[in-house]
Amino acid sequence: MIVSAVLVSHDGARWLPGVLNGVRRQRRPIDRGIAVDTGSKDDSVRLIRDSFSETAVVETSGATSFPAAVSLALEHLPPLAGDDQDEWIWLLHDDSAPDPDALAALVAAAAEHPEADILGPKLREWPSLRRLLELGVTLSGTGRRETGLERGEYDQGQHDQVREVLAVNTAGMLVRRRVLEQLGGLDEALPMFGNDLDLGWRAARAGLSTLVVPQAVVFHAEAAHRGVRRTPLTGRHTHYQERRAALFTLLANVESRRLLWQTVRLFFGTLLRVVGFLLVRSVGEALDELAALVDVYRRPGLVRQARRRRAREAGGSPRDVSHLLAPWWVPYRHGLDFVSDLSQAVLGQAQDVAERRRAAKAESEPSAGDRSRSGAAARARSGGAVDEEDEELLADTGIVVRFLTDPRAVGISLFVLLSLVAARPAFGQIQGGALSPVPEAVSDWWRLYAETRHPLGTGTDVPAPAYVLPLALLGTLLLGSPSAAISAVMLLAVPFALWGAWRFLRVVGRLVDPRGLPVWVLAWGAATYALVPATSGAWGEGRFGTVVLAGLLPWIAHAALGFADPEPDRRWRAAWRTGLLLALAAAFVPGVWLFGLLAAGIVVAAGFAIAPRLLKDRSAWGPPALALAVVPLLLLPWFLPLILTGSGTGLLLEAGRLPLAEATFTDLLTGRLGELGAPWWLGAPVGLFAVLAVAPRVTRVPVTICWVIALAAAVVVAALGFVTLRLPATSTPPSLGFFVVVLQGVAVVAAVLGAEAWTRRLAGDHALWQRVVAGTVALVAAAVPLGGLAWWVVDADDSFDQDVVEAVPAYMAQSSLTGAEHGVLVLRGSLDTGLSYRVRRDDGVTVGEDEVLSLADEDEDLTRTVSSLASSPTPADVAELGRLGIEYVVLAAPADGRVAAELDAVAGLVQASAGDRATRAWRVERPLDPTSVDSTVTTGRVVLLVVQGVVVVVALVLAAPTVAGRRRREVEA
Repeated sequence: MIVSAVLVSHDGARWLPGVLNGVRRQRRPIDRGIAVDTGSKDDSVRLIRDSFSETAVVETSGATSFPAAVSLALEHLPPLAGDDQDEWIWLLHDDSAPDPDALAALVAAAAEHPEADILGPKLREWPSLRRLLELGVTLSGTGRRETGLERGEYDQGQHDQVREVLAVNTAGMLVRRRVLEQLGGLDEALPMFGNDLDLGWRAARAGLSTLVVPQAVVFHAEAAHRGVRRTPLTGRHTHYQERRAALFTLLANVESRRLLWQTVRLFFGTLLRVVGFLLVRSVGEALDELAALVDVYRRPGLVRQARRRRAREAGGSPRDVSHLLAPWWVPYRHGLDFVSDLSQAVLGQAQDVAERRRAAKAESEPSAGDRSRSGAAARARSGGAVDEEDEELLADTGIVVRFLTDPRAVGISLFVLLSLVAARPAFGQIQGGALSPVPEAVSDWWRLYAETRHPLGTGTDVPAPAYVLPLALLGTLLLGSPSAAISAVMLLAVPFALWGAWRFLRVVGRLVDPRGLPVWVLAWGAATYALVPATSGAWGEGRFGTVVLAGLLPWIAHAALGFADPEPDRRWRAAWRTGLLLALAAAFVPGVWLFGLLAAGIVVAAGFAIAPRLLKDRSAWGPPALALAVVPLLLLPWFLPLILTGSGTGLLLEAGRLPLAEATFTDLLTGRLGELGAPWWLGAPVGLFAVLAVAPRVTRVPVTICWVIALAAAVVVAALGFVTLRLPATSTPPSLGFFVVVLQGVAVVAAVLGAEAWTRRLAGDHALWQRVVAGTVALVAAAVPLGGLAWWVVDADDSFDQDVVEAVPAYMAQSSLTGAEHGVLVLRGSLDTGLSYRVRRDDGVTVGEDEVLSLADEDEDLTRTVSSLASSPTPADVAELGRLGIEYVVLAAPADGRVAAELDAVAGLVQASAGDRATRAWRVERPLDPTSVDSTVTTGRVVLLVVQGVVVVVALVLAAPTVAGRRRREVEA
């Protein structure tokens, strides 16, 4: 075996001493060597001549590519003596230093594996010497160079197995000279990067073998790739050369049947990458991406020529190399990583901008200490003394004393405590009314959300409701208890709404009047709104969708106030925050998003009519548009399948059992929903106060805005009043709980603003009758939250003990838990009044499953079978029950005697024991099909879940505060 070393250099004097020393110290010395220098301007030529002979150094221009330099070196080597000549070419870069045992290990591997034609070493980073760079390399479908290594992974011998790979790096590559010449050398269409991958791919298709030999180690500085060294071929655009090489290599080597798909994929993938680089302000790399795409796609003839050459090299039956390429899922994994890195980079830039602006603002304003000293001096000049003893007393007072002496803290705490007492039915497991039973384990919710097809009824593709995901997350956090998740929602909704309303009203008050709202007005508004879930009757009926919405609505409104922030960066952050909260609310009540689209359209149209210049300011209309547009993406695993399965009526429903409660005009005005709400006269004063709030001129504009929103909601309600949703399982009016909450919310805001204006207006001395009227109004206002809270604690009713009676005996319910094919067909009604049916599986219909079954299409086969069973059953009908995975048939009380007689007479049905005498039951004695209602998870569903996860992470990162940590440090300082 003859080993000829070929060294290519260009301005490599920085690394050449180590490289040449490594070549000299090889335990298995080279037989001959030749070096090609491509126009070096440093001491590279002198260093090489000192190590190689004078005739073994070839000098050429700086425009010579690496493939051309290798071909030039082969021309200067003695020709092969014959076919039996076993000569190998050892390729070296001027920045790749071989370990003393590198060549010996490669030669030994060549002798041990005579089928190998190309061998490569393990590449470690130079100068760190321990980090792994490559152990063979392959290419993904998007053109990414894949090494199979973690970023910054250290060499601990974990990959030291000789194995076949698609390609090895030319830095240290040992290749048969005969093979290199047979393949026409390295492709000169790839002047700097990617020629190693191209050579390995061509060799593999020609039936040749490439091995990586980890026992051989070469230390590589990657000077060109890292931009440490510039060459005439790369200049400052290293990324352009790398991306161009990846595109060309893929298009030149991919199989013909995949060429069209690969061309389209690379085109749109590159455009996405361009957008990503622009988002992080890497304009240079974005332009390099685009230039590489244009350069390759504008010269299709070059690709066709390369493909014809490779077809000739591969012969008539090219080898399948798919097992050597990167798996199909690798690009998607990198896509997730890229989105995560991108979001972090964008957030980092937003932080920098905010910090610079804050620093500039701090320099232009006096410090807090200066303001304090100037305030004290002013008080002294005005004759007021600073009471140092009072200040010291306040500073030394303990937290308990401060709490007990603060009426706000005591009042809020008492309100929260009484609301928890009123919500006492939610302690423990609750069900009834609109609230279905919870599943046995939180894993059932996770399974339901992940499934494409659910084993419910006779099987359905209707997606799981979007609220299943937040409930599953909450249940997981609460030690895997679904009942604890529902209890937490019902228990904490009112305190959470109180907190959100307090924050929102405080900000609104300061926007209207810099002095802010009086504390008692703020407390009244927050408490009145917080009780809406209870006083409306939604809480008592188990309408947890409306309950959750009421708790989230003030937080959404508070986040949306950020759209008015003077800094564009904060407006965009407010958009992500609003979108997240809006998506969470829409998961329980989708109508909130639909109404948001309508309200946004009205506001934007009005804004543009008043100020047309806003059309040109993307940061003015962009944040609200983003907040609305991101909602379908955040709910994508529910939203898209809902539309595709023809179940779009689910957008007009809400979480909970059907049918939904109807609401009259009076109910909407007084904030009532159903029959379990508080007396109407407790809600009527809020609307009256909202009307009176229009009178003061100071708050007329914001109050008018509230009324515009209320009017839009009223128009939508009036339109929905003529709609009846006819679902396969039932008929129901659309969800109106959202509008009850919205109308009460805007009425409270208007009343609070009006109260603030009237309070300022009536300050001072006024006539007795005015004081009497004001006192009477104050008493009526106080009676609204106090009376509502008292009613909820003492007299409120609920439907949690009024659940649907289960007609299935216990032993049947136990059997249904053993598999989806052990279903129970429950029949209700009679031949005179009509029969209805449902199929029970597993642990029955639970939260989330109720909505899926309500939207699922009717199974016409089962309907025909039930009709036949009730009139003139045949053994074929019984066999059909087995095929549908039904083990028992139950005719619920009061059982129709004629139907029971028909079922008694048919062959294949055997009488079974029922729970009571008025109920009849039969067992199906026919084979049960275990595949009748399989649970399936398709690739498309996984993709939707992954996309949702990515969007959620991006939204959370971009919505997070950017200067919270610094603010705390400044306060502490």
